Amino acid sequence: MELSTSLILVALTAVLLWLLNLRNNRKHRLPPGPPALPLIGNLLQLDKNAPFRTIVKLSQTYGPVMTIYMGWQRTVALVGYDAVKEALVDQADDFVGRAPLPFLYRATRGYGVGISNGERWRQLRRFTLMTLRDFGMGRKGMEQWIQEESRHIRAQINTYKGKPFDPTFLLSCTVSNVICCLVYGERFNYNDKQFLELLKMISEILGFNGGPRGALYNIFPWLMERLPGHQHTVFGYIEDIRKFAKKKIQEHKDTLDPNSPRDFIDCFLLRMDQVRN
Repeated sequence: MELSTSLILVALTAVLLWLLNLRNNRKHRLPPGPPALPLIGNLLQLDKNAPFRTIVKLSQTYGPVMTIYMGWQRTVALVGYDAVKEALVDQADDFVGRAPLPFLYRATRGYGVGISNGERWRQLRRFTLMTLRDFGMGRKGMEQWIQEESRHIRAQINTYKGKPFDPTFLLSCTVSNVICCLVYGERFNYNDKQFLELLKMISEILGFNGGPRGALYNIFPWLMERLPGHQHTVFGYIEDIRKFAKKKIQEHKDTLDPNSPRDFIDCFLLRMDQVRN
């Protein structure tokens, strides 16, 4: 008796959720799309390893602009050059905002060029582009850092004495060091344990964010927060990277020369002091 009552309640809940989704579609005048199930939406229809393939295939039926439910999150998908250009170029001001992805929001706390919106994003973007230009992004200054780093990678390649090897790790170190020169004003030795640990953690974070588990977290963050899993390890990595950044920022504060900014952090600290209020 109790089992049959529970099944009836589950069925009624599913029907109510389906009716709510149907009502929302009509209320918001959403584009057409495939029928969605309560709670899980269209997840069962999507290829978990390459969801874009499924979306492209569905667009042949529902058109280049369609509604898809990622779990219970309503999503509008654009397929094809013309649809993307009309949204991101012709109507850029209307589409400039970023979706509040739970994983990125938890990782950045809503700050940064990658996740913030509105006036905060505009000011930070303007400052970042101006600072990167001042430090030679695309100019001779940046070229000198790249040339210096190329000498280090050539020396490292020579240690293999012509034997085959996977260059992925070395290229990652090289690119990361150029970024570190720009942000922290220093480079790290390829054998530096802290540097290698940071690269490993960043790789794990990016892999999680771009994989099926990251997508699952973005769809059901309230559930993933309560379940055991790799997501808690990844957030631990994020906190470790934040501690490293805070340590470097404090070092910059202690040695800051307002008349001679050395890198991005120095410029940011000076800008913060100018707009303290």
